[in-house]
Amino acid sequence: MAERQVVFVVASRDYQPIEYQVSKHLIEQAGFTVLTASDTPGTATATDGSTTHVDLLIDAFDPTDYDAIVFIGGSGALEHLDNKKSYDVLKKAYDEKIIVAAICLSTRILAKSGILKGKKATGWNEDKELEAIYKEYGVNHKLSDVVVDGKIITAVGPAAAREFAENIISLLSDKYSK
Repeated sequence: MAERQVVFVVASRDYQPIEYQVSKHLIEQAGFTVLTASDTPGTATATDGSTTHVDLLIDAFDPTDYDAIVFIGGSGALEHLDNKKSYDVLKKAYDEKIIVAAICLSTRILAKSGILKGKKATGWNEDKELEAIYKEYGVNHKLSDVVVDGKIITAVGPAAAREFAENIISLLSDKYSK
């Protein structure tokens, strides 16, 4: 296992740039290498037109080789990442007790993968559909900017990106302080 590495998973189109940039910057400042995975190779494009290099494909890496798997939201998350490939990565990471985090719309992907069943979580809910989705998948919806339940961290969106990253760093730090 490569130590001190985190994978951020972004949609190839329309990922949320603030969630990605703020979280990535803070986690790198804490001494971790951040690699970016996506559903297509090459370059991923954010909702604001900015881009990032894709290091890994979602279906071509083993989550157990990393310290945390972080799903970034944005309008493209459900179109590009809400699928079996993502669910498989999430289930394997969860089963192997890897830190799993998701922000904004991507928390719905965690719910649909099954790993949030019986867990507390939050997420983007401007469309007022989150409560029904969480209920369907057995998730205990909490009205909070960031929720930590064991090794799972969820957050509502860009305004919570700093707190989201700080909670990821805290869990990562706990892992390395033992």
